[in-house]
Amino acid sequence: MKIIGITGGIGSGKSTVARFLAELGAVVIDTDKVGHDVLRSDGQIKWELVTAFGGEILTPHDHISREKLGELVFSDPQKLQLLNRIIHPEINRRVMAEIEKCRREGIRVLAFEAPLLFDVGWQELADEVWVTVAAEATILERLKTRTGLSRDRALTRIRAQSPPAELVSRADVVIDTDCSLEELRAEVVRLWAGVAADEAL
Repeated sequence: MKIIGITGGIGSGKSTVARFLAELGAVVIDTDKVGHDVLRSDGQIKWELVTAFGGEILTPHDHISREKLGELVFSDPQKLQLLNRIIHPEINRRVMAEIEKCRREGIRVLAFEAPLLFDVGWQELADEVWVTVAAEATILERLKTRTGLSRDRALTRIRAQSPPAELVSRADVVIDTDCSLEELRAEVVRLWAGVAADEAL
């Protein structure tokens, strides 16, 4: 089974590349969605987060508010590290279980989308690491359109992540998403042809 790890900064086009891969036949694991499931379903982690960050991170219905949690951690690197220490062991357990399930089922190409791929060592799971990049102005416009984040709040989240140059230096494949969707799809199709050829050997 060929495993592709997809990473890049917020708004850099990871999800779009992953979606195109899924359309071409890859099984895709979205580790952000796995994280959301952990926040919704794991009572022990909920308790640890409330203990660490206070009851203000809860919604009126007593669920973890990802928006409130994000506001706290993206402006404070130490709090971001604490959040990751609390939730990532369970996210990792679930991702590893899904990868092993795909391996047992004979899946030929698996891609996992992981914003913190290098931070948590998941590059070791991947045969190839694809990094998505785009100009900062493009990313800011995408975030404004997608989430309504103000420029200042968007920049805070961008600055909280690893610099794009650092990600690029560790990539096997760099995909510039600062283009039309048609051009980006064509590039993913081109890359997929190489992946499919490797799997056919």
